[in-house]
Amino acid sequence: MSFITTLLVSAAVVPGTGVATSLETAVTALQQAQGQRAQRGPGGQAGGPNQAQQPAKPADFDSSVKDFKKKSGVLNAYVKDETLQFEIPPKLLGRDFLWVTNIKESPNGGYNGSAAGERVVRFEQRGDKVLLRLVDYTVTATGEGADAEVAVRQGNVMPVIAALDVKAKSKDGGLLVDVTRLYKTDVPELSARGSLGGGSMDASRTFLDKVNVFKSNVNVEVFATYVGAAQAAGGRRGGFGAVSGGPSNSAVISHSLVLLPEKPMMGRLYDSRVPLFSTGFQDFGISKLGVKEYSFVSRHRLEKKDPDAKMSDPVQPIIYYLGREIPKKWRESIRRGVEDWNVAFEAAGFTNAVKCLDAPTPEEDPNWSAEDANTNVIRWAALPIANALGPSTVDPRSGEVMSNHIIFWHDILKLQTEWYFVQASPNDPRSQNLPLPDDVMERCLEFVAAHEVGHTLGFVHNGKSSSTVPIRLLRDAKWTKENGTCPSIMDYARFNYVAQPGDGAALIPQVSIYDKFACMWAYTPIPFATNPWMEKATLDLWAARQVDEPMLRARNGFAGYDPTALSEALGDDAVEASRLGVLNLKRVMGYLEPATVRLGEEYDVLGDMYGAVGGQLRQYVGHVGALVGGIVETNYLGGRGKEQYTHVPKDQQRRAAKWIMDTVFETPTWYLPASITQKLGPSTVLTGVQSLQGQGVNTLLNSGRLARMLENEAVNGSNAYSVGQLMADVRGNVWRELFAPKVSVDVYRRSLQRAYVTALIAKLPQTSSDIRAYASGELHLAQEFLKKASLRAADAVTRAHLDDLNQVIQSAFDHPEPPPAPATNVVRLGIDDLVAPQDGDGCEFFSAPSWWKKH
Repeated sequence: MSFITTLLVSAAVVPGTGVATSLETAVTALQQAQGQRAQRGPGGQAGGPNQAQQPAKPADFDSSVKDFKKKSGVLNAYVKDETLQFEIPPKLLGRDFLWVTNIKESPNGGYNGSAAGERVVRFEQRGDKVLLRLVDYTVTATGEGADAEVAVRQGNVMPVIAALDVKAKSKDGGLLVDVTRLYKTDVPELSARGSLGGGSMDASRTFLDKVNVFKSNVNVEVFATYVGAAQAAGGRRGGFGAVSGGPSNSAVISHSLVLLPEKPMMGRLYDSRVPLFSTGFQDFGISKLGVKEYSFVSRHRLEKKDPDAKMSDPVQPIIYYLGREIPKKWRESIRRGVEDWNVAFEAAGFTNAVKCLDAPTPEEDPNWSAEDANTNVIRWAALPIANALGPSTVDPRSGEVMSNHIIFWHDILKLQTEWYFVQASPNDPRSQNLPLPDDVMERCLEFVAAHEVGHTLGFVHNGKSSSTVPIRLLRDAKWTKENGTCPSIMDYARFNYVAQPGDGAALIPQVSIYDKFACMWAYTPIPFATNPWMEKATLDLWAARQVDEPMLRARNGFAGYDPTALSEALGDDAVEASRLGVLNLKRVMGYLEPATVRLGEEYDVLGDMYGAVGGQLRQYVGHVGALVGGIVETNYLGGRGKEQYTHVPKDQQRRAAKWIMDTVFETPTWYLPASITQKLGPSTVLTGVQSLQGQGVNTLLNSGRLARMLENEAVNGSNAYSVGQLMADVRGNVWRELFAPKVSVDVYRRSLQRAYVTALIAKLPQTSSDIRAYASGELHLAQEFLKKASLRAADAVTRAHLDDLNQVIQSAFDHPEPPPAPATNVVRLGIDDLVAPQDGDGCEFFSAPSWWKKH
């Protein structure tokens, strides 16, 4: 039989051909091979329940559990004071468990619900010991590759996490082991210390808090104390939830041990055209192309109650619980955001697929735990972090999402306020005074919740979606009411900054066109398929709709080189979208002061919102700058569509460069009203303009951008916007004052010229490309201009400036510096993760604790 995946990729499943039968045989062989590996002990020896060696003289079971409190469930637990014993039934030896660790209650600076690790483990008997072993599903072998399967096994012996003495054996054959040390000592594979800033666990200050046993999982909570991390790390450390304090940190750690399904859900193979989170594995089966890499997408197990019905409720809906700590004021808006996804699941044939419930009260269910690895929970963390996060726990054997634990940090309210005020308030008079009205904030939180829930359903950031919408539709009341601001709520589309007052357009993203398509692709059952490879032909046909339907296109994340895959951008024309966005920013500046200043209060809110306006303007510069030297990537797979990479047309690139020069090279006086700047500090005006000008210069002269332009010129010749043409355009703007009969350069333009010279000098060490030659040529030209212009200077300040720049350039030629170290990226805080700057263009934080910036 030929290799399973090669067979299915090259042939359709046609009844009567035998293809499906041979595929089923291969997959069955794969499952059997995995099962055989599951039973082998160290060195390949058998270690399953039927072949395990038993303790020579087991103790009496009843006496071993006397005075212990029994908790019955998937495996029985026996608790007495600070001792915990498990009774492991024979049928669970060799079965896979998921061991999930979370922080339930954290030290100062941490947050409740933070993930501390997950791994697949297995209990195996070996003589008078029970081994807890770590299982790895990233390597396998399929097809007729028996030799390959042996090689995979020999090269991937499962590590032993712990060897536990068998204390007694029950009458049903259950093995009693003391597991206290797995929870009360720092077992490296199970430790939470990385999420608590490091250090080591102090067993004398660590206690069992709670043990609950259920049908398919065991939850153990430990009050743990770690010592030494703060001294070693110098205080604060970590990223999200950086812990602070003295040399000791205490926390409540939740361990959830979940029995994975004996028969894994059938995985669905990853397709980059409809990107989802995925779990990868390497296949060392028989293939002429060597090792094959595959991934199963992350998705929940959804099965129709009526498999034959076009539309059906699921056997088990996806249920999310609102954590008990979520403020009552915002619970309903978050609930709506969760259940907004039901319309997308209808495209997959499911009704009522998603539900959102309140967590039971302690009186209703004293054993309910938000950290349970079988439960989907939305949490609210009391930290000054302007963010939200949607992580999932996944069965690595199939991609099945086992649980989700979404986090809202408290300052998500601040982030939504800044975004909505700066981007949308010109079209919403209710929001032209802060704080935002409750109904507006509720809609903002609904948007955030829907975005995060999308992650937990498997969907990644779609960096392509927002660019597929024509500008005219973003100003269309009917279209935006039906679709929001973007075809996918998983894009970073934010609020509608393109719409103008009077358009009546909707302002907030919603679950939309692409989300329904992606849900259809990921969750629609394919009844005839009995293994993942049998689905490929159908999934390919579905994904191929993107060729003719641009709004169904997607990209996994964002790319600075691609102007159609940018974070926080809207529309199919970045120049026009940004022009309209700037008009709205000017409107915001008109009411910024009365919206934020209160009698007898500090100017903190005014400063935050003024900075947010500048940050939004810098976003527009980045969006437009991506067109210059831009390459559009369209993910056509083999035989589907046309060229995958195309350069942005010459006229569009030149238009973009001109917009940047017109917008920030020319002093943006509208951003500098004295009534505001004089309230915010002595350096606000100059530093603000310098930041904008520096970003504009470095955007256009970015080395990666210039390299792409050189490549475009090599491929397309005179049809390309060349580096020489860009340099000439920029040069003409930067030095324009130098050709007047009397040369006078104001303080803002002097700053621009210094930024320009500095950017060119930084390229002189780049000896491996033509970029150095262009930079050197521009600097020599600049020296000629500066020398001649100095003789016609209208004032002493201008002359000193021109002479100084000339000396700076000469010094750079005389004393060349080594290539500079890469600059530390500064990022702008966004929903659910950190968004890297695009192609070196400027981004910034909206708000975050000071310790964040180093991360």
